[in-house]
Amino acid sequence: MGIVLGDNQYGKAEVRVVRLDRDGERHAVTDLNVSTTLSGDLADTHLTGANDKVLATDTQKNTVFAFARDGIGEIEDFGLRLARHFVATQPSIHRARVAIERFPWARLDVGGVPAAHSFARSAEGTRLAVVHHDGERSWVTGGIRDLTVLNSTDSEFWGFPRDRYTTLAETKDRILATAVAASWRFGRTEDVDWAGAYTTARAALLTAFADTYSYSLQQTLYAMGARVLEHVPEIVEVRLSLPNKHHFLSDLSAFGLDNPDEVYYAADRPYGLIEGTVLRDDAPEPGLAWS
Repeated sequence: MGIVLGDNQYGKAEVRVVRLDRDGERHAVTDLNVSTTLSGDLADTHLTGANDKVLATDTQKNTVFAFARDGIGEIEDFGLRLARHFVATQPSIHRARVAIERFPWARLDVGGVPAAHSFARSAEGTRLAVVHHDGERSWVTGGIRDLTVLNSTDSEFWGFPRDRYTTLAETKDRILATAVAASWRFGRTEDVDWAGAYTTARAALLTAFADTYSYSLQQTLYAMGARVLEHVPEIVEVRLSLPNKHHFLSDLSAFGLDNPDEVYYAADRPYGLIEGTVLRDDAPEPGLAWS
C-alpha cells in the first residue's frame, strides 16, 4: 500500500488591516479581515522540509499591508489584485484564494450633521468577498453575514408531519427572525460595479424578507435569493444560510397574568438551520468559486 500527498494549501489567516482615507477634515474608514491561501508545486516542503518554493506567510501578511498603502477601493478589486500578484510573482504558486471581510462603520450624528471623523460600528451586516485566481481565470463571490432581521407577524408554520416525537404546535401567526448569511457568485469579473451590486443585493434580501408572507423559512429563503437574481444581472447564483432564531411565547399564568402575544423568550440554541441555493438555469459552472 502506497502513501501519497493529497491536496494541500497554506496561507496567512485573518490579517487585520484598517485604512484611513483622509480628505481634509473628512475621513473614511476601511476595516478588513483578509485571509490568503496559496497552493501549487509544494510537495517538496511536505515530503522533505525544503522551503525554497514557500512564500512565507509573513510575506503574505506584509503584501496585504503594502497593497493597502496604494488604496483598497472595493474589496473584490483588492482581492483580485492580491490573488493575481501571488500567482504572477511566485513560480511555485498556481492558485491563490483571498477571502475578505469588511466590517461596517457608520458616521456618528452630531447635532443632525454626519461627523467628519467619528464613527460607530454598524449593525448593517459584514460585507464579504472571496477571490480565486489560477493564472488564467478568476472567480469572485460576494456576500453578507451578521444581518439580523425579524418579522413580528405574517409568518405561519403548520401542516408538517407528526409522529410520536412531535410536540411542536402548529401556528398561524409567529415571529420569524434570522441572521442572514448569504454569498453570491458573479458570472464575470470585468466591468462589474461591485459596490452597486452589493448595495442592490443587500436591499433585495431585506425587501424580500419584509414583503414575503411566509409559510416556512424555506419559502422565504427562495424569495430572498430570487429577488437578488432579479435585481443584479451580474450575479448568477445565491447561497443562503438562515438560522431560525426562535421566539417562544412566555407563560405568565403562574403570576396571574395573561400574555396576548406580547412577551417572548428568545431562545439561543438549539435552532433550526435552513440552507439553500437559488441560481439561474443557465448559470455557468462555478469553477473554483465556492471552494
